Amino acid sequence: MSVMIETEEHKALRAAVAALGKRHGRDYVREDLWSEAAKLGYLGVNLPEEYGGGGGGIAELSIVLEELGAAGCPLLMMVVSPAICGTVIARFGTDAQKRAWLPALADGTRTMAFGITEPDAGSNSHRITTTARRDPDTGDWLLTGRKVFISGVDIADATLIVGRTEDSRTGRLKPCLFIVPRDAEGFTRRQIDMELQAAEKQFELVLDDVRLPADALVGDEDAGLLQLFAGLNPERIMTAAFAIGMGRYALGRAVEYARDRAVWNTPIGAHQAIAHPLAQAHIDLELARLMMQKAAHLYDAGDDVGAGEAANMAKYAAGEACVRAVDQAVHTLGGNGLTREFGLASLITASRVARIAPVSREMILNYVSHQTLGLPKSY
Repeated sequence: MSVMIETEEHKALRAAVAALGKRHGRDYVREDLWSEAAKLGYLGVNLPEEYGGGGGGIAELSIVLEELGAAGCPLLMMVVSPAICGTVIARFGTDAQKRAWLPALADGTRTMAFGITEPDAGSNSHRITTTARRDPDTGDWLLTGRKVFISGVDIADATLIVGRTEDSRTGRLKPCLFIVPRDAEGFTRRQIDMELQAAEKQFELVLDDVRLPADALVGDEDAGLLQLFAGLNPERIMTAAFAIGMGRYALGRAVEYARDRAVWNTPIGAHQAIAHPLAQAHIDLELARLMMQKAAHLYDAGDDVGAGEAANMAKYAAGEACVRAVDQAVHTLGGNGLTREFGLASLITASRVARIAPVSREMILNYVSHQTLGLPKSY
């Protein structure tokens, strides 16, 4: 595989998005930034050109999210709407679903949330209990179940729900994806009170015999796992981009402070106890980005298996690098690191997200242990 050196187009995209992020900054208004990013073509950069997208891939979309994050204004719904939902619909949706959703996801006029996690099925997606059954009289689907920690449902026009249908041959339940409109009867939400400060809110969802037309099913009823992981690999890559951007933002604030803050007539950044941990944080973030670029390259090239391994590793590396960068940044500023003025304290909580979601670091280590190293499973 070629060395991960960015193309001139990628460098230009990175610079343009960085300029957009700088204009909005840490005090950004999510709706305004989302609208402007959409107008500039950044939200749909990974979606097919024939449906109004940029014709690129996750490599380009991850650049957009990383640079917005590095400017202090990440758009979390980019992980969900164009990366997961847009990718799944582009790859597996019907022509009608593509026409209905892809142009709108690309221009930002519609957004879609993604619902997989359940109260009793966090890391174990095989335990998902949200079930879909056919109405024999109408052919409609009826969905029943619960979801938890679902981002942005209040601002999304629909949610791509992971349910399970019964295989008529084996009687086993298999995963399937359904587009559930926000105002569907029996589809209710409750906001979860989070310590996390973010523009996007988290919700618990209840589906009580939600009736959906037959064409709400995305893709083939018999290819559920393939379609599911087609969305989960981009989710991991984009989470890595989210984490790297956040880490870069925190590191940038710390470096600026260490350069300017003088004690006994010497900038504190001249001291190796301050300088070396910041340099190490920078190295860790750069290494995580390299793995993220590899994962995006493999995914965009159609290597789902190779991308799965790399995406997990990228997400792990980025989560660890982000937490360390934020921690070191706060430590560098001392008491100022905990003030609202410098805007770093809230990142202490936010940086943990990249270690926990969408898959915990321990589950990634499990994946690498038995998938990559061939060690026996412990569960």
